[in-house]
Amino acid sequence: MNASLSEQITAIRRQRGDNLAILAHHYQRDEVVAHADILGDSLELSRKVAGLSARDIVFCGVFFMAETAAMLAAPGQRIHIPARDAACVMSEMAPGALVATVLSRLKEAGRDVLPLTYVNSSAAVKAVVGACGGSVCTSANAAKMLRWALDQGRGVLFLPDKMLGQNTCNALGVAPEKRHILDIRGNGSHIDFEAAQKADVLLWPGQCVIHARFKAADIAAVRARTPQAKVVVHPECSPATVAAADAAGSTSFIIKYVAEAPPGADIVIGTEINLVARLARKYQGEKTVRPLCRSACSNMAKGTEANLLATLRALDTAAPVTVPEDVRGPATAAVVRMLEISA
Repeated sequence: MNASLSEQITAIRRQRGDNLAILAHHYQRDEVVAHADILGDSLELSRKVAGLSARDIVFCGVFFMAETAAMLAAPGQRIHIPARDAACVMSEMAPGALVATVLSRLKEAGRDVLPLTYVNSSAAVKAVVGACGGSVCTSANAAKMLRWALDQGRGVLFLPDKMLGQNTCNALGVAPEKRHILDIRGNGSHIDFEAAQKADVLLWPGQCVIHARFKAADIAAVRARTPQAKVVVHPECSPATVAAADAAGSTSFIIKYVAEAPPGADIVIGTEINLVARLARKYQGEKTVRPLCRSACSNMAKGTEANLLATLRALDTAAPVTVPEDVRGPATAAVVRMLEISA
């Protein structure tokens, strides 16, 4: 009788022992999460990579996450990703060359800014940011990192997520008139430099298509039907959605929010459906957990038990995820700066 995919994965993990570590993001399928040694959000997983001793690290997520892991890996460690085509739409809204051009245009116009990139960005973007003395942030530490960036006195370019940028500005009390969303069309030729001079925070016009689906009207409908329900959303949602919710925070924040809710609580969550469904099952019979609406990330869904097994079988021969040395240096500097500041 043929062993199941799960049994085959378990056998390889047992055989490899401490030389193998499997990391998975909260938005991965349950069948993948079941095999993870470490489950977390972007910040948690970034922090864990540097302390791993395994030779082979399999990162179940989207490609920018594997790139970040490759930058933080020790010499001799190999980073693998089961689905190399698992991209991030938000990340692709800020190509590295365009970010460099926009920063150059701003500087030529007399507006020198410190770039702060959300971890949902390519290694190329992180390198541009690192070369300018900037840093990286996650949804969990965005407020701390934006505060740090503003304290440098240069003004800040926050990219690529305008939603997280605006919500973080709201949390820090940065007035709306002190923010400006850049027009990056035409290779940056449409930038309003007068507005850019007046703003403390410039925002790249990207967004997460998964979290953009959650609307303030959805929350109003929940409150009309079930006034007792508490609504918690991810800060990649629009400012209007975040303002209408009872709470907003990273995936780790959402998990903690549900865990600390009293028995019998009715919690409505606005984030990727895999996490919401997992929490609903975990607390079934104790608390009600349901989605604000069903929103699934098709790129996260590219990670499957089948391609995880295929990756594990090919560990000794497959080409690992790598970052060119001219990119790795400044990109790693940006990530390490975040880890040091947010420690």
